[in-house]
Order: sequence, then C-alpha cells, then structure tokens
Amino acid sequence: MCIPAETTERGIEEVFSRFTGKRKELIPILQAVQDMFGYLPEDALKQVAGFISVPESRVYGTATFYGQFYFTRRGRHTVKVCCGTACHVKGAPQLLEALERELGIESGGTTSDFEYSLERVACVGSCTFAPVMLVDDTVIGHMEVRRVKECLAAQKDGNHSNQLGE
Repeated sequence: MCIPAETTERGIEEVFSRFTGKRKELIPILQAVQDMFGYLPEDALKQVAGFISVPESRVYGTATFYGQFYFTRRGRHTVKVCCGTACHVKGAPQLLEALERELGIESGGTTSDFEYSLERVACVGSCTFAPVMLVDDTVIGHMEVRRVKECLAAQKDGNHSNQLGE
C-alpha cells in the first residue's frame, strides 16, 4: 500500500518543523518519520536528504544500517520472539513456528490485513522468564506454544494479563 504523496508531504512538513535541519539530526528525523507512517516511505527518505542537505544514499545507508528502520508497511501490532540462548533452549523455535502458523506469515512478515508483524529477535534481556515473546511493549514470559492463540486474543481485546512472570 502506497501513502498518497500529499499525505507524505503534510506529514514530513510536520516532522521537519521539530528539527533544525542539521546532519546530526538524521537518526531522530528518521525515527520521527517512521513513528508517523509506521515505516520509511521512499519519498520521505528523499525529502529527508533534501532537508538536511546530504545525498539520498547517505540517508538510505543510515536507515539500512539500523535494524529499527523498516521500508515496508508494518502491522499495527508487532510480535517479537526472543531467540537468545536461554529462550532457544526453552522452546523459542517451536514458539516462533506456532506464531507463524497462527498468523499465516513467516518471521519478518506482516499479515495481509496489516494487523500483525512478526519478528525474531536476538535477545530481550529477560532470560529468567524464558521463553519470552513481546506483543507491542508487553513482555510475556514463560511463554508456551499452547498459549499462542490465547495471548494474541488477549492482545486484541486489550487484556494484558499475560505479562512477564505471570
């Protein structure tokens, strides 16, 4: 799905109004653009380059270097599965497979209704609660494959009772 040019233009102008246009602001500008659109549209990257007076290749190079930036539309909700050593040993691969089946996408993908994006992450720093998954900003510890549907349904209903340590 492409964002209409006029929407991108209005949004970019609002983002730029918060910055001075200095090169050192590149990453915060990219973060603000992504916060606004949910990803970094190509037109926006070009406009950022013009705003801070650097080549488009520098903006693109910076954005591709950091894993926090996305170039395609993401889901409203992000599900992350920790695959660090502790989580791996306690069943993260099976958990990731169950989420892929339930959501109908592979890790790194987004559902066709743009409701969910699924990611495999290296470590979330909650090894004591392995295996761990995050739904948006909610950390769910001691996660089990049998609870995948329940946790996704709870998130959809706004119920965050399945948090860390519970």
